[in-house]
Amino acid sequence: MSIRHTVRVRGGAAAAVAAVLTLALAGCGGDEKPKAKESPNSSASQPSSGSSASTPASNPSAAPTQVLATVNGESGVVLTINAVTRDAGGFVTINGQIKNTSNQQFVKTAAWRGSERDLTGSGESVAGATLVDKAGKKRYYVLRDTDGRCLCTTGVAAIDAGATVPFFAQFPAPPATTTDVEFSLPTFASAVVKISG
Repeated sequence: MSIRHTVRVRGGAAAAVAAVLTLALAGCGGDEKPKAKESPNSSASQPSSGSSASTPASNPSAAPTQVLATVNGESGVVLTINAVTRDAGGFVTINGQIKNTSNQQFVKTAAWRGSERDLTGSGESVAGATLVDKAGKKRYYVLRDTDGRCLCTTGVAAIDAGATVPFFAQFPAPPATTTDVEFSLPTFASAVVKISG
């Protein structure tokens, strides 16, 4: 009696497993059919998606080519500002590039940390950058997190000859009426840039 009961349970379990597998296979087959229907559509639209795929690829490459300001630093190092964006959270983010145009490695990046370097843990960074709102007569410093680390590019100890390093720095946003600010980074000349957004 107990053997038959066990066999029935196993038979019931086998039937349940078979039912689950059938449903799983039916579910998989259901997914494959719409994909098969979508693939002709996606293959038909692939040329346009291919062109749109090249558009996003060209947009990031187009963004760094926008030059808002270029300033020279020491030893053939050039700073280029590509974007100055006012964010909804009350920040201004500056994005750009620093290029070593010389034929020697540039290692004097410690000056970019600014005068607060002994008080914070940002290490090699661009934390010494400032924004000046001349109309509002106010200077803005790079924002920092609760541990004192700057909201900016860090880890720039040296720049090889001919190399380019991207950088960013976030600042408190000046009033909405302020559209032009002066960006400064130690060892570079200042640059007046327009805030977008």
